[in-house]
Amino acid sequence: MDEFDLVIVGGGSGNTIPDERFDDWSIGFVERDLVGGTCLNRGCVPSKMFVHAADIASTMKHGERFGVHGTFERADWPAIRDRVFAHRIDPAVADGERYRASRPNTTYFKGSASFVDGTTLEVNDQRIRGRKLVLAAGSRPFVPDLPGLADVPHLTSDTIMRLDDLPERLMILGGGVIAAEMAHVFDGLGAQVTIVMRGSHMLGGEDEEVQEVFTAIARERFDVLTHARDLSFASSGDGFDVRGTHGADGASFARSADLLLVATGRVPNSDQLRTDIAGIETDEMGRVIVNERLETNVPDVLAFGDLTAHHPLKHLANAEAKVVAHNLLHPDDPHTVDRQHHPRAVFGSPQVAAVGMTEDELRGEHVPHLVGRYAYGSTAYGWATEDTTSFAKVLVSPATGLLLGAHIVGPHASTLIQPLIQAMTLRTTAQQVAEIMYIHPALSEVVENALLAAR
Repeated sequence: MDEFDLVIVGGGSGNTIPDERFDDWSIGFVERDLVGGTCLNRGCVPSKMFVHAADIASTMKHGERFGVHGTFERADWPAIRDRVFAHRIDPAVADGERYRASRPNTTYFKGSASFVDGTTLEVNDQRIRGRKLVLAAGSRPFVPDLPGLADVPHLTSDTIMRLDDLPERLMILGGGVIAAEMAHVFDGLGAQVTIVMRGSHMLGGEDEEVQEVFTAIARERFDVLTHARDLSFASSGDGFDVRGTHGADGASFARSADLLLVATGRVPNSDQLRTDIAGIETDEMGRVIVNERLETNVPDVLAFGDLTAHHPLKHLANAEAKVVAHNLLHPDDPHTVDRQHHPRAVFGSPQVAAVGMTEDELRGEHVPHLVGRYAYGSTAYGWATEDTTSFAKVLVSPATGLLLGAHIVGPHASTLIQPLIQAMTLRTTAQQVAEIMYIHPALSEVVENALLAAR
């Protein structure tokens, strides 16, 4: 039995915890795959590099709109893939793994960890125990049990970006963030994309107006089948067929494709950790339950990140990792996590960004609110881009003047949302944010005018 001051399970945001402040702690570090976790290896970072390539391709395709004539010939998928992984991601991951394994106070365990009792983990038939345990074991793609699905060629977000070749016809099962981003990538680079989803709109968790605009734009680019039910899959030649019903009237459909991306959500890895053996409480979805200090119900066991999150976001996990590190070092002066104002973004085309509550949520909770909405196309920079669909929307408390939520759909939404995130976090009123000086004719004027509209 190896015993440590601290055992960390998971090398994503968990890898950011042990800095120089922990040099006098003995640390057991467990990672079964690659240091950097989902974000660096299979998620946020590589996907945005693919998105940028798709953005360039899409710009080339639509230059005539601005009087710029050219052609898009093809995408060199292997070159794009290798730029992402061989030249950037994989070397960074290797460096990170070498660094973590080289630390004199750290024992690196390469393998899957699972509890064998309340305080002991087993990794590769070796048992380890920590005075403190931090669980950051993340999540994995959820693959639904649908007739014939196991027999057709399908990938998940964990594997889709390392394809050898660009498929001619890609079908995506799901209508959330991964579906939105990967549909843009593959369509932009030349594939025909079909989206099959259970919901009525893409990005079902976003503000209703955002859902409507995004879905309408998606229908112009992709074959989008909503309200999909009774799906069954069957292999066909080099690809597969899918049959089912779709639409509000339940009409029958049949489609064929070469490859299927299953993008139906993710599940936490608590079952693989065997948290039940340790007596660690989880909710009905398998998420480890923690308090605002990120402590589980078991003493000296903390957890964070996708293993616990209702919103699996890398920036939230990074913020939580800072709280965990502080609380390990300063148990008598614990910090807490602010989950109230966590922002989110979708890097599709168009981009979507949001913070706080949606208008539908405010109505459902009978919260009084003012709405400020402004179109990109009504700004000077919007004229330059010929934008007719994008907008910024803010939701403001009439009693306090504070922002209750903000939602942007359009180019650079993930950047434009930032001053509104800061305003909510710092409790700055919408009036105060509106009265600062905005650069003219920058696109940020859409935020200024949305705030002014809410008055």
